Amino acid sequence: MHAKSDNISIDDAILVKQCQRGDSDSMGRLIIKYQDRLYNAILKICGNPDDAAELTQESFVKVLENIGTFRSQSSFYTWLFRVGINLTLTFCSRRLRLGMHSLDSSPGGKEGLKLVDVLADTKQETPLADMEKRETIQRILAALEKLEDHQRVIVVLRDIEGMSYEQISDVLQLEAGTVKSRLSRARMALRELLQAVWI
Repeated sequence: MHAKSDNISIDDAILVKQCQRGDSDSMGRLIIKYQDRLYNAILKICGNPDDAAELTQESFVKVLENIGTFRSQSSFYTWLFRVGINLTLTFCSRRLRLGMHSLDSSPGGKEGLKLVDVLADTKQETPLADMEKRETIQRILAALEKLEDHQRVIVVLRDIEGMSYEQISDVLQLEAGTVKSRLSRARMALRELLQAVWI
């Protein structure tokens, strides 16, 4: 598994170098590789498919404009997400309240299921029926939209996008310890919101 991750990084590094030499096909390959992941993460934060599409496009435009200055001190993946998340947070800060209409827009609601696993009481092993599972996912997603922006971002990156603490540190420009403590507080806030819904 480590080797696969290394190969992905090497491939990205090669594509970035080719982009820096003016190879537009290489940028096209990077866009194809990451556009869905970036779009889905942005959608979970801003909540509107049209806004998420625009922000994703804007992120790639900004990356393309600055590709010459990229020095590979971080991976392309985390650099791209840093650009995308920063643009999204700036966009969200201009709005009074987020309307997170499409949190469950991904096929099969896989993101919600990952959050169920994170928030589940491990002592209870009874499987949920499909209908109960869907209702649970809807409650989690509804609670997620009520989190503060900075809390929602960190939950999305860790529990939905599956980033490591180091990657989140790189994206958000925070110390790893800060990431862990913020994630812990965000998960606690999410649990409290869920308990309020279920009471």
